[in-house]
Formats: sequence, C-alpha cells, structure tokens
Amino acid sequence: MSPIVVLGSGLAGYTVIRELRKLNRDIPITLVSRDSGDYYSKPMLSNAFVQHKDAASLALTPAAEMAKQLDIQLLAHTEVGAIHRADKRLDTTSGTLHYDKLVLALGADPIRIPLQGDAANEVMSVNDLADYAKLREALNGVKSIAIMGGGLIGCEFANDWVAAGYAVTVIDPGAYPLASLMPEQAGKQLLQPLAHLGVTWRFGTSIQRMEKAAAGYALTLADGSTLNADLVISAVGLRPRTQLAKDAGLTINRGIVVDDQMRSSDASIFALGDCAEIQGKVQPFVLPIMHAGRALARVLNGEEAKVRFPAMPVVVKTPAHPVAVAPVARDAVGVWKELASGQGVKMGFFDEQNNMTGFVLTGEFAGERSEMTKRLAV
Repeated sequence: MSPIVVLGSGLAGYTVIRELRKLNRDIPITLVSRDSGDYYSKPMLSNAFVQHKDAASLALTPAAEMAKQLDIQLLAHTEVGAIHRADKRLDTTSGTLHYDKLVLALGADPIRIPLQGDAANEVMSVNDLADYAKLREALNGVKSIAIMGGGLIGCEFANDWVAAGYAVTVIDPGAYPLASLMPEQAGKQLLQPLAHLGVTWRFGTSIQRMEKAAAGYALTLADGSTLNADLVISAVGLRPRTQLAKDAGLTINRGIVVDDQMRSSDASIFALGDCAEIQGKVQPFVLPIMHAGRALARVLNGEEAKVRFPAMPVVVKTPAHPVAVAPVARDAVGVWKELASGQGVKMGFFDEQNNMTGFVLTGEFAGERSEMTKRLAV
C-alpha cells in the first residue's frame, strides 16, 4: 500500500499528521523534510533573542522523537525534484517515492527586494530554524540593525532586538507600521512606545543601495538619505513556494489553489499552510493552519469534511505596545469606527449592514481580544 506522503515539516505538515494519527494509527505516512525535521514553533523566531534562546533550545522535539511518536517514516534533508502525477511518483534526493495521496506543506520563501551595491546579497532573512542559527552567529559584535519592512515580523523583530540592547532602524515605504493589517490611527500608536525603547522609524522610503563599509554597511535610501548599520534584515513578506506544484501542472494563483477540502486541481494532491490558497486566500498565520490541518486529516481518513474558518485574530508580539487584530480583506467595503479611547486604540470595522467584521486593539485594549472576537459577524 502506497503511503500518504507529506512534503514539509513545519507547523502545517506536522499538524495534519498529528490530527490524522488521532483518527487512524494504521495509514502509512512518509514525511519528507528539506531540513532536519525537528519540530519547533516558527512564531517564536521573532521574539526569541531577548529570551536568550538559541536555535537548539527552540527545537521543541527532535525529528527522531517526532517520527516515533507519530509512527511515520521521516526523510530528513531530502529535496523533491519532481512530482509525476500519472503514476503518483516523486523524484527525491533520497530515492523514488510512491504515494496514494500527497500533501504539499511546502511553506513560503522570503521576498527578496533587488538592491544595488557590492553588499546587496548580504541581506539576511529569518524564515526557519537554520536562518535563526545564522542570525545568532551574525549578531556577535553587532551594535546596529536595519530592518527592511514595518509589518508584523519587522515590528516583532524591532521590539525584540531593541529590548536586547541593539540600535534598531525600521525602513518601510508605507506611512506607518502594520499598514497591511490595520488603519493609520492604530498603526501610529506603535510609533511612540517603540521609539521610546530606541527604535528609529524611517517611513516613506526604502533601501536602494547597500555597500560594504569599514564597519558594517553603508545604506542609501530612495529619498537620498544615508545610514550605516552592522546588519541588515529583510522582513518584507513571504511568497508561497509553488514552483514544484507549477512544474507538476497544478493550478497556481498566488498560492497552490485548493478548495475547502484542501484538494488541488489533482484529486490526489492536497495543500495547506503558507503555500496554499484556500478559497481564494493565502492565510499565513497559525490558526488557519490548525483549522485546515484538522479538516484535511478527516478528508485523508476518508471522511466528509470541509474547512470552516472562524474569526481568527492575529496577535502581534510587541510587548512595548501589545496589538491584536482581526484583519479585514483589502477590498472589504465598510468603515473603521473608534469604539473607545485611552492608552491605545479600540476600533471596529463595520460593513454596509453595520456588522462588525474586523477589529484592532492596541495598548490597554489588547486584552479584550476574546470579547471582541465573540462580537464579530462571521
């Protein structure tokens, strides 16, 4: 009997396997991982430094123990070269694999902004445990850090590193932090608390040139200004890993297109997590992955199941000014309304029928996340 093969050992891959094992201990499962296959929590990467955690301490369960617990075959440090759909076969660096059903939990790659200069290829990004290990090593002797991107990860890194004593500059072409998640009034509430800690904000511009200097790097920004930094980190977002699926002829849009059963354009191939576009949306957060993993496990077990996403607030780990957001679609029709004032922002997004479909809570209001979630029209 050909096994279920899962490509990817991140949260998505391990979640669907865990949930499937709750339902069925007999189905053979093979997990293929590009890295070691150790289980860790990716969200911890953006606030681990101030907690003095190295890469080894972030690995919650070693791969061998995960394989034993879940009763799976785990192929670590294995790349997949091609999916042959006609005979359900995979070419891998560990040999040929056959599958009955294939789950793509491939994740996403950091977006690389093209830069000029002789140090353009020395921008770092942190997308997995190996990246974090490289960053920890690179931070030795560093005093100043420039972060490209003032979104969720950029803000979390900024809070973490400035609290650890580094001089941090955040550079973003937008007008305020977290612009993709919340309105300007709320975003600007982050500015002062993080600036008070020591973060320097540079909005309305971007890095164009990065050159080696006597110490660190000399950066030239689009507005003509310059600054120096010992380390440059890119946190401008992620792009779903879709090339393997595209080469196999699967339908691709922003991500691997799947339905509410996480089924792709091939009935035997499924996708979830950062690489997947479920019902027209790529949802790169923990809660959507957990819900999709539970539903997919039931589908793989031969049950009738469809994923249903409840309201899923996003918590931004910025202790200097806590943030909780129930995001709204960029094309949503409605208006943001202030619901309270104080040391922070409490706002709701209301549609044309005056239903609250999103919210943002910052500062003293961030603790009201559960109460506000219950008020959302889903």
